[in-house]
Amino acid sequence: MRALPFALVLLAAASPALAQEPHHMPGEEAVEPYVPAPENAGATPFEGTEMWLAFGQTEGVSRIVDQTLDASVADPRTADIFAATDMVRLRRTLKEQFCYILGGGCVYTGRSMADAHDDIGLQASDFAILVEHLQAAMRDQGVPFRQQNRFLAKLAPMRPDTVTR
Repeated sequence: MRALPFALVLLAAASPALAQEPHHMPGEEAVEPYVPAPENAGATPFEGTEMWLAFGQTEGVSRIVDQTLDASVADPRTADIFAATDMVRLRRTLKEQFCYILGGGCVYTGRSMADAHDDIGLQASDFAILVEHLQAAMRDQGVPFRQQNRFLAKLAPMRPDTVTR
């Protein structure tokens, strides 16, 4: 029988205790672990598979999100909004959000719309440009006009939580 290295034994013995300990810096308040909540997505999902299929499922949603964000970052009117943004995280959470809302069965792990946009300072004109880029991406992906409008109608009520000035 092979003996385990001492450090591995200590780590294994300590790991249950470590998992229960709050993870914070000395002198700071402990922060509760983040738990994904469906309401953070900002809208309830569509029922059935019609919308998910119309958007091309995972691959289609991924292309739509990527094109929307690429166009928004490249657009001089909105580029500054994304200057300090973790684009990898934004792409992942936006794909999760769209998948969740379109009925694709994803779990949205992002923050609420109000929390996610609190410090950005979006204006109504910024929101309109982002929607313009989303519409172009949906059109390019071949999403039928009716389904585009249904999706935009789901997103529209999020405007007050995202436009903050």
